[in-house]
Amino acid sequence: MTAVALGFIFKGAGMTQLELARKGITSIQMTLVAKQEGVETDFVQQGVADGAIVIPANTKHANLTPCGIGQGLSTKVNANIGTSSDFGNLDTELEKLKVAVDSGADTVMDLSTGGDISAIRRAIITSSSVPIGTVPIYQAGIEAINRYDAIVKMTADDLFAAIEEHVRGGVDFITVHCGVTQSAIACLKQQERVADVVSRGGAFLIGWMLYNERENPLYEYYDRLLELAREFDVTLSLGDGVRPGCLADATDRAQVEELIVIGELVPRAQQAGVQVMVEGPGHLPLNQIEANVRLQKSICKGAPFYVLGPLVTDVAAGYDHITGAIGGAVAAAAGTDFLCYVTPSEHLSLPEAEDVRLGVIASRIAAHAGDIVKGVKGAEERDRKMSIARKKLDWSEQAKLSLYPERSRQVHSRHALAGEACSMCGDFCAMGLMEKYLGVSSTKC
Repeated sequence: MTAVALGFIFKGAGMTQLELARKGITSIQMTLVAKQEGVETDFVQQGVADGAIVIPANTKHANLTPCGIGQGLSTKVNANIGTSSDFGNLDTELEKLKVAVDSGADTVMDLSTGGDISAIRRAIITSSSVPIGTVPIYQAGIEAINRYDAIVKMTADDLFAAIEEHVRGGVDFITVHCGVTQSAIACLKQQERVADVVSRGGAFLIGWMLYNERENPLYEYYDRLLELAREFDVTLSLGDGVRPGCLADATDRAQVEELIVIGELVPRAQQAGVQVMVEGPGHLPLNQIEANVRLQKSICKGAPFYVLGPLVTDVAAGYDHITGAIGGAVAAAAGTDFLCYVTPSEHLSLPEAEDVRLGVIASRIAAHAGDIVKGVKGAEERDRKMSIARKKLDWSEQAKLSLYPERSRQVHSRHALAGEACSMCGDFCAMGLMEKYLGVSSTKC
């Protein structure tokens, strides 16, 4: 019997990807990830065993195509969708899901806070072939408002009930702000930040902790969380609840204190057989991005790093997908494994379907730029093939190699000419002139 077959059997018997990998067993998910990435299966298995690669794959997500995130693999892109208390419904979110996946998002997070949250999440999971993530404290907080008239009156059992509902329902990874401790709050108070806390989940927890004068239940009862995650092989995404929300607050004591706590929680999860990745900022100036990546990789023992953006300036409202792509490219090149997209609507409104498309496009460009620097298999070769196609004026091949072939064809045909060149240069195409006067044949490239 093959290792892959054994992996399938053990998976059915309740072993996680991490537990299988540590026993030297290759699961079907590992095999599929290796094929997608063009690497050896043993490489993926060892990466999962070491905690450097995660494969978010809830055993209840039936139609899932596995996705590997981590060291040596292509940089992945996540798209956030979800309703708010003001806007959105099941139809709008299913449309955003389709647009995100069609645009090349590797994963999608449902951050719904309005409408029938449970029904929306179930429909998204059923409709999605890519891994789905959530932030269960959103639902727990909203239900606490409905039940007790205040988030701060939520009980620890209420929070864990929401987490259990999500993981039992097929969610592949969950953001849990376990590092928001009383010590992090003390640092936050001393820091006198400009933007205080911008994480919604972090704000929910901090308000609860201050009101109840208690420790964060996700930290206090971390083992309970691990039991739930392990049962369904749900990957924990340890959230940065006190991440900087502006450049002035970047890499301060509160942020680093939370990261230190997360660094202690990563090996505890792995020892329990639970896959884990770590979330990062946020808003960072360009010259602090690489240092933040190195700090996370050191403190968290190489666990996959998942960043929002990061955004490299605070003044690009309406164009923050570009701000985030600039930071994302630098972060990916420095070793970040997973980019959470930023849309043009960031800081302004709930994104619509077109915002989702633009956000995914921008982050995918950033991810690929980082992959070239990291030496991810096939990344540099794809660019070389594009250069050859451009020299040959092979527009069909250029579109095929483009991250977005449809857009490439659309723009090229906008001002179609009779000649081979595009309408930018026409008869004065540099490639054509060089072939004519230098005698360089474009077909010999």
